[in-house]
Amino acid sequence: MSENNCCGGNNSGTDQQTHDDHRQSVRDAYAQVANASNGGESCGIESSCCGVSDDTAINTLISTRLGYSEADLVTVPDGADMGLGCGNPRAIASLKPGEVVVDLGSGGGFDCFLAAQEVGASGQVIGIDMTPDMLSKARANASKGKFTNVEFRLGEIEHLPVANDTANVIISNCVINLSPNKQQVFRETFRILQPGGRLAISDVVATIELPEEMRNDPMLVAGCMGNASLIEDLKEMITAAGFEDVRIEPKDESKDFIRDWAPDHNVTDYVVSASIEAVKPDPSGCCGGGRC
Repeated sequence: MSENNCCGGNNSGTDQQTHDDHRQSVRDAYAQVANASNGGESCGIESSCCGVSDDTAINTLISTRLGYSEADLVTVPDGADMGLGCGNPRAIASLKPGEVVVDLGSGGGFDCFLAAQEVGASGQVIGIDMTPDMLSKARANASKGKFTNVEFRLGEIEHLPVANDTANVIISNCVINLSPNKQQVFRETFRILQPGGRLAISDVVATIELPEEMRNDPMLVAGCMGNASLIEDLKEMITAAGFEDVRIEPKDESKDFIRDWAPDHNVTDYVVSASIEAVKPDPSGCCGGGRC
């Protein structure tokens, strides 16, 4: 496993201050996204996976390119869809009524609100975000949309504010690649999943080793590109956390929109969006988090 490429998967040579500085840089960038969205402005991040615009049609175009349908977009509160992400994790999550879903890096709540409609009143969706501005926006959206089966919690994805064996499904959309310690994120997802629970993640991955100038560019890091890990390193981290049936499927067509995130850089020579799936083993042999 490449230490540099994991950006924290192997902690030798790093310290807590480095990780804290990294998180604060990302937190500041996405606070800017949240505040720009509230003000109806562009996100102001030059190289970013953000698609925030004051034009609903532009955000709709961005989200449909990511795999959402126009029917999806009309069922969420105004302002929840900010054009963020690199795919549609719900497309691979196979959510069922009554399930508990945790969304890592929930932002304005877009994926949470869509998941809430699938799990129904008997289910629950918990969104986790480390940016207070995003959390405030998501809670306001939940109130506006009267989503009573959704809650949002402040926390880091390396230290999830969720009890052991809680979730049936964990979703995430272009967030884990931002973490300075991805191995810890996967250990946490394993901890909070019920036996038989599953990961359903859309994220940016590296197809070849990133050059140092990309890794050292704060704008590319905050923009979901500069901290991407190699596919084989991600598989190793997920497996080491205890998961089985690990599947990482790169989406070559995602290069069409990733190219727009940083038009002055040849980022598609190095990164691509991917669907990431895995299952927490169930010693009892049951499926779906013990819901046989």
